Amino acid sequence: MNDSITIKIIHGIPEIYQGDKLDQIIHNAVQEANYSINDGDIFCIAQKIISKSEGCIVDLNQIQPSDKAIAYAKELNKDSRKIQVILNESKSVIRSFKHERSNEGVIICEHNLGFISANAGVDESNIDGDDIVITLPKNPDKSAKKLQKKLANIFGVRIGVIITDTFGRPWRIGQVNVAIGLSGVPATLKEQGNLDNHGKRLMVTEPAYADEIAAASGLMMKKSKKTPVILFQGLHWTTGNSVASDLLRTKKEDMFR
Repeated sequence: MNDSITIKIIHGIPEIYQGDKLDQIIHNAVQEANYSINDGDIFCIAQKIISKSEGCIVDLNQIQPSDKAIAYAKELNKDSRKIQVILNESKSVIRSFKHERSNEGVIICEHNLGFISANAGVDESNIDGDDIVITLPKNPDKSAKKLQKKLANIFGVRIGVIITDTFGRPWRIGQVNVAIGLSGVPATLKEQGNLDNHGKRLMVTEPAYADEIAAASGLMMKKSKKTPVILFQGLHWTTGNSVASDLLRTKKEDMFR
């Protein structure tokens, strides 16, 4: 159990472009801030800089929308080219609706990676140029593992990496950061079989550890402030082989479709 943890912004992360070496950029920013990196520290990293470094960027001028995309665009008052990118990134469309708080509508999709999210994670904020959108990394777990190994070698200690994105939630307003890629950090903490403080056996308790950390990173990770890397210190965890899909419910248990 942790009596306290520390959450720090890693300032000084520049604009990221395809091919940039995030491990070196993060290392330089940590050195500039004069932070010590300790065993068990966890880096939470916004999906967007991973996607930028990996070239997950689409020029809408190169997109030819299908009839399906055009129909959704008319219904939702959205760019049909962006709709086509969303469809390309999705296994299926679950719902679409016109938002009361916006001129545009929303498409709730099952992403090719299995995540359920608005617009399949396709976004156009925090990127230079018009008619440009960013998609999720092709394999966020692989991206997290690659970066985690490099950072562990640089700093010489055991660290974890969580790649985050911002998702809405069923039946609740607003968005929170969630984990879409993991390396080293457990996805959940399985407490089934443990006893509560009254001696009763826990049957289903399984905190979403990676999502809890990701959500906390959202307190510091502001889109308008260039703070895509957040450092957690003081957490105690056991290294494992978790992946982000460990946090996804099976379709059999999914009651929201």
